[in-house]
Parts: sequence; C-alpha cells; structure tokens
Amino acid sequence: MKNKTKWQELTEKGINAVFMLCGIVAVGFVLCITVHLVIAGLPAIMKIGLPTFLFGTTWQPTATTTEPSFGILPFILTSSYGTAGAVLIGVPIGLLTAIFLAKAAPPKFAKVIHTAVELLAGIPSVVYGLVGMIILVPGIQRAFDLPSGATLLAAIIVLTIMILPSIINVSETALRAVPREYEEASMALGATEMETFFRVSLPAAKSGIAAAVVLGVGRAIGEAMAIIMVSGNVANLPGLLTSVRFMTTAIASEMAYAAAGSLQQQALFSIGLVLFLFIMMINVFLNVFVKGRRTACKPACSPAYWLFQA
Repeated sequence: MKNKTKWQELTEKGINAVFMLCGIVAVGFVLCITVHLVIAGLPAIMKIGLPTFLFGTTWQPTATTTEPSFGILPFILTSSYGTAGAVLIGVPIGLLTAIFLAKAAPPKFAKVIHTAVELLAGIPSVVYGLVGMIILVPGIQRAFDLPSGATLLAAIIVLTIMILPSIINVSETALRAVPREYEEASMALGATEMETFFRVSLPAAKSGIAAAVVLGVGRAIGEAMAIIMVSGNVANLPGLLTSVRFMTTAIASEMAYAAAGSLQQQALFSIGLVLFLFIMMINVFLNVFVKGRRTACKPACSPAYWLFQA
C-alpha cells in the first residue's frame, strides 16, 4: 500500500512537471516572437522616424523617381475599421446564436446548427476568399455600380463570417458553465426565461464571452489570405466602398520580393510589430476591463440583483 502511494505521488509529480514544462515552452515561444519582432522591427522605425512611420499616408517602398515612402496609417486605419466592423456585426449574431444553442434550441435543431458551425470553423481561409471573390465582390460591384467590388465592405463581410465559429463555440461553452441553480433561483423569483437568459446567464458568463470576443478580434485582425482576395490590396485611406490594404496583407504581399536586409523588409517587420502590439493591447484592455468589473461588482452577482435592477 505504501509503495502504491509513493508511486502515485511520483506519477503526480511527473505529470505536474510535464504541465509546467508545457507552460514554460508556451511562454518561451511568446517571448521569442516578441524579442524577434522588436529586434527586426525597431531599426526601420528608427531610420524612418516613428511619427512618419505611424502617421504617414503614403506607402511607396520601391519608388525610384521619388524618395521611398513608408507611411502605414492607411494600413492601421483599414485594419482597425475592418476589425471593428466585423466585431460589431459578428459579436451580436454569434452571441445570440450561442444563447439560442445553449438555452433554447431543440436538441435535433441544435445538432444541425452545431454541425454547420463546426463546418464553418474547418473551412480554410483561402476558400472564404475564393467564394467572396466569385460571389461577394461581383455582387457589391453591381449593387453599388463600382469599378471594382473588392472593397472594405467585402472584407468586413468575409471577416464577420470567419469569426462567427470562434464566438459561438466559446460563448456557448461559457453559457453552459453557468450554474443551473442561478437560473432556477431567477425563475423562482418570477422572472421569465428570456429575462433569466439576458439578466442572469449573460452577466454570469461575461468572462467567457469576453474571451470569445478576444478570439474573434484576433482572428479578424490577423487574417490575410481571404482578405487579400476580396479587399483589392491597394494602399488607400479606408472608405467602405474603396479598395484597401490591411496590415496583414501588406506583409503577405510584399515580403516575398523585399530584398533581404533592405529598409522595405525591415519596415514590413515593423508592421508586424505594430500588429502584435495592437493585439496585445486589445487582450490587456479586455482582460483588465472584465476582471475589474468582476471585482467591483462581486455583490451584484446574484440572480436577485440582476432581476431587480429595472
């Protein structure tokens, strides 16, 4: 019996060591990526100048008749507008779908929707781009009588569809994790099912929903292949019906022919650094916001509180 206990202790210690090693490796990867981006991206920013790089409106890295320009403001604004548009459309749709699946959908119908969502999650990015290029882009061109339908609007629609699986799956999991006792207490106090879903279940699951939003934002702001096929890939200041270029598509479209060690290649690494900082700031903001609200509102986490705050 003692030998068995010692063996169990050794097994547990070994498993804990493996888990710790995996965590260290994950953190190590993040640190390596961060250090590499900083080392590769800072030289270009120092040569070009931070204000010129961030707020310049002209990107002509290979100009020969004039001095090369490395302003990435059009890319920053396009990525910001495209991501914001996709999130503003995708989050409500994904969240309402998750509520329906977790709380109201008949089992057979929920199974069909789950299958469709899983299929959306498994479709490669290039297929989204191909379908958008064949169907969506010509449709926008005809609808708005444009020279080209490859616009920011097309990119937003494609990004919205692409982020839906992440938002739906994570939000549904968070909603299903809400203790059933909360909902039973709410209905015992006289609330309807809809009131319970929106005034008890949603506030209780907001941390998981925030994680879903973070995943959706990360997917939208980091997408390149599908976007390069439907956005036009032109370095313009963003307009809903103009051809644009995202930060990711700028890197993907020019990195292959940028000369090794050139200022153009270094500037592309700098764009990657800016993109990395954007995603990091979004993560930090949402985590601090959600945790801060949870800490500040601990007395307000009961079903009775949410029901009687009319």
